[in-house]
Amino acid sequence: MSKVHITETVLRDGHQSLIATRMRTEDMLPACAALDAAGFWSLEVWGGATFDACVRFLAEDPWERLRKLKAALPKTPLQMLLRGQNLVGYRHYSDDVVRAFVVKAAADGIDVFRTFDALNDLRNLRVAIETVKAEGKHAQGTISYTTSPVHNLTAFVKQARELQAMGCDSIVIKDMAGLLTPHATGELFKALTDAVDLPFHLHCHATAGLAEMCHLRAIDNGCRHIDTAISAFSGGTSHVPTESMVAALHGTEYDTGLDLQQLQGIGFQFREVRKKYHQFESEFTGIDTRVQVNQVPGGMISNLSNQLREQGALGRMNDVLAEIPRVREDLGYPPLVTPTSQIVGTQAVLNVLTGERYSNITNEVKFYLQGKYGKAPGTINPDVRRQAIGKMETIDCRPADLLNAEMSNLREEIGELAKCEEDVLTFAMFPEIGREFLRKRAEGQLVPEPLEPISGGESGKAATPTEFRVTLHGESYHIKVTGSGHKQQDARPIYVTVDGVPEEIHIDVLEEMFHGSEGARPSGPKSKRPRATEPGHVTTSMPATVVDVLVEVGSEVKAGDPILVTEAMKMEAEIQATVTGKVVAVHVAKGDLVNPDEALIEIV
Repeated sequence: MSKVHITETVLRDGHQSLIATRMRTEDMLPACAALDAAGFWSLEVWGGATFDACVRFLAEDPWERLRKLKAALPKTPLQMLLRGQNLVGYRHYSDDVVRAFVVKAAADGIDVFRTFDALNDLRNLRVAIETVKAEGKHAQGTISYTTSPVHNLTAFVKQARELQAMGCDSIVIKDMAGLLTPHATGELFKALTDAVDLPFHLHCHATAGLAEMCHLRAIDNGCRHIDTAISAFSGGTSHVPTESMVAALHGTEYDTGLDLQQLQGIGFQFREVRKKYHQFESEFTGIDTRVQVNQVPGGMISNLSNQLREQGALGRMNDVLAEIPRVREDLGYPPLVTPTSQIVGTQAVLNVLTGERYSNITNEVKFYLQGKYGKAPGTINPDVRRQAIGKMETIDCRPADLLNAEMSNLREEIGELAKCEEDVLTFAMFPEIGREFLRKRAEGQLVPEPLEPISGGESGKAATPTEFRVTLHGESYHIKVTGSGHKQQDARPIYVTVDGVPEEIHIDVLEEMFHGSEGARPSGPKSKRPRATEPGHVTTSMPATVVDVLVEVGSEVKAGDPILVTEAMKMEAEIQATVTGKVVAVHVAKGDLVNPDEALIEIV
């Protein structure tokens, strides 16, 4: 068999990599008829960060999205990305949750389950793969490709043989960061196809500018399935353009059989769709060979830049990219793919923003160091382990072996807010935002985050200037506004170029303007919390959301005791008491947004 088959990723990884997973279902459905008629081997439509984004940002039921897409795409197999025992969340779930999730995903429309583990700990794939096979669906085992002193050709071939023994129908090399080079690709696929008699797929991001060459070398060495993205959502941290690979293989023994003009029409449709999401575009999603050093994958860089922007710290991106490899080495060289990419990335952000490495350690890093995500590929830095978890015991078994069945308790806990088993699973994946989503749905209050108008303004209204010249102290500067971050209380970052040089301006609103006979009146900052000025004033290192308050007024605490849990960039962190004493004031509650330098809790 020489024909090359294509999996189209525009409805999942294409927009996850380039616009922070923000494409709405309403912008997918109009293109479905053309996508379904194109003749793709599969369409990747679900999983990865799409589940989270639907619930967290888009006010959409991810299960309803899947059912709508299945109805609109009846001929083409639908594919999802499943994080093994993590499913689509950021922790390991009990086996009964894994089985229930796979069963419902299969019933609602998924035909191909691409299942991976962030550490390549294949113990964490077993239950998911067994359930996929029991449901009569295609089980695709995954090897997360990375480079490090502990990753080599022999190890990858061993993993492929183990996946075949598990009963996988095919195997994919998931190069989530674009680390493969043409020579390495040829060697890898020759070794794999010589050793294992299964179809091999290549998922390779284009970040380093090498992906087209890697695809061709993989095909020359036995790979017959490749992932691509329609041109409007291709290139850079996404994938190679579908149209380009179809053209490259046309007339050869590897001809895909797809119609180039038909694909071009789909590309034009999505070119218009992408314009709606301009606020999520990032200067960090183009070709960048630094990925060969920092190993940051496409979906991570898109979300990382968006999250740093919301923190008002986009100017520290280069510092974070330099810190990520150091954190990765400390943690034993995990491949950077969800959730380890978020674990490593968020810790790197904390190390940079606090100015002191590991002075603030996320709960997820602590869990990782305890072995709760699986076995680390390499040796963990003992100093970091000691600083994070002290003498706490670590585990070496499959993490889910320590988990009791959860589904019964989850059904009871969410109660009447869950109208079906899918709702229970949404709550299981994301307890806080899942519950809030289901509550708002029940009350008819679901509202997606706003989309900023396309440049030019709304019809009939004057557009806000985005390019102008200013004169300051006799010097003239050419200013072009390139974007803005989300408003947080009274602060908002604005992104500009000054004479062609990118800059970030952080605006703190000190007074509100209104029209009236008395003119403007100062309103002052909205936050009523005192500023942190004393040693016993507990604060946070970055803007965050309060997940839990662990103390109350009158509580006696010791320095280092956890007193708050906050969430930023999808990762939780414990905030510790800064001094020993008594809590005399608590200025926060669960769900509050907090900022650095605010006194959240006072201890004397």
